[in-house]
Amino acid sequence: MTFAHRLRPRLVEERASVSPLELFFDLVFVFALTRVTDLMAEDPTGVNLLRGALVMAVLWWSWVGYAWLCNLVRADEGIVRVVMFGAMGAMFITALTIPEAFDDLAGGLDGPVIFALGYFVVRLLHLVMFWVISRTDPQLRGQVLRFAPSMITGTVFLLIASQLTGTAQTVMWILALAGDYLGTLIGGTDWRLRSVSHFAERHGLIIIVALGESIVSIGIGVASLPISWAIIVASLLGLAVSGLLWWSYFDVTSLAVEHAFEEATGARQIRIARNCYSFLHLPMVIGIVMLSLGLKKILSYVGDGNHHRLTDPLYGWPLIALFGGAALYLLALVAFKAYATRSVTVPRVVTAVVLIALLPVVWHIPALATLGVLTAVLVAMIGYEMVRYDQPRDEIRHGGASHP
Repeated sequence: MTFAHRLRPRLVEERASVSPLELFFDLVFVFALTRVTDLMAEDPTGVNLLRGALVMAVLWWSWVGYAWLCNLVRADEGIVRVVMFGAMGAMFITALTIPEAFDDLAGGLDGPVIFALGYFVVRLLHLVMFWVISRTDPQLRGQVLRFAPSMITGTVFLLIASQLTGTAQTVMWILALAGDYLGTLIGGTDWRLRSVSHFAERHGLIIIVALGESIVSIGIGVASLPISWAIIVASLLGLAVSGLLWWSYFDVTSLAVEHAFEEATGARQIRIARNCYSFLHLPMVIGIVMLSLGLKKILSYVGDGNHHRLTDPLYGWPLIALFGGAALYLLALVAFKAYATRSVTVPRVVTAVVLIALLPVVWHIPALATLGVLTAVLVAMIGYEMVRYDQPRDEIRHGGASHP
């Protein structure tokens, strides 16, 4: 076997599963999520929450590109394996610079510039790999050419933003993301998919990764504190919230969308992949990260008796992040399912509205009680759906129906 043959990319099989290397790649994304939560938690203002969301959008677009790439060629074979490790290195450096993505710290290299350059390397490796594998596919090669300007635009605006501060810097970040996301939206549907099941599984696993960050936030919030009944109760409630969000995605919704995804053909299938998975999973992940911030703050409230009392309320932006993050996640789930199956899950829309409406009510109650309210609302939603959609749920999970 020649060296050139060893480097040759290998196509993904139609019913492929996610490879171990892809899961290894996601570990860097896990680390990046923890850095985003830390960025917001250090000073949880509206500005920092916006910055956290912008950083998440950049990280997400880096990850999404490799989800598409590794649906065509195996991540763990040939030159693709080398590219994946290179992208991991660039993304890890990008994650390390998240605290300096907007404001450079004293000493060392220029943080915002390194962040932008790390993002550029991640995207460039992705683009070069797509260029290589499209050499015998004129349609895909044309799609790559239409896609390239959006990548260049995003990177240029991020580099410009690295030299600015304040509102001008934020505007440049938004323009960078607009260039990337809108460029993809209007760039056409000539992309290729080889395995629907692999693509759906890949995005389901990243939801688990994000929910894992919410669990990590619970633990980190009290890691250095002596155990107490308040910590035990708050931890179990936080774990219950994460579990209920898992349930709302994996019990029925992800299966219903995947069925519709498999049944779609041509441009419709590409649009489901792009809109339902690449676009609508971003607000889900942002919602989970915002929720993680709220959970981290609540655990620090109930566990640190030197600075807080159990009667202290969670208020301000951490509270908005907690309830608003859960609401954003649910609304994104509704849109995710609605686009693919043309069916709106009304109870989840109602639940999201209820969570936002409850903000003035829970603003002044103890933080632990606030977490109890959130848990109760989500339990009520899941319980109602279990009863209301019992038969359609059984058909989706065991009978192959496409939607309730």
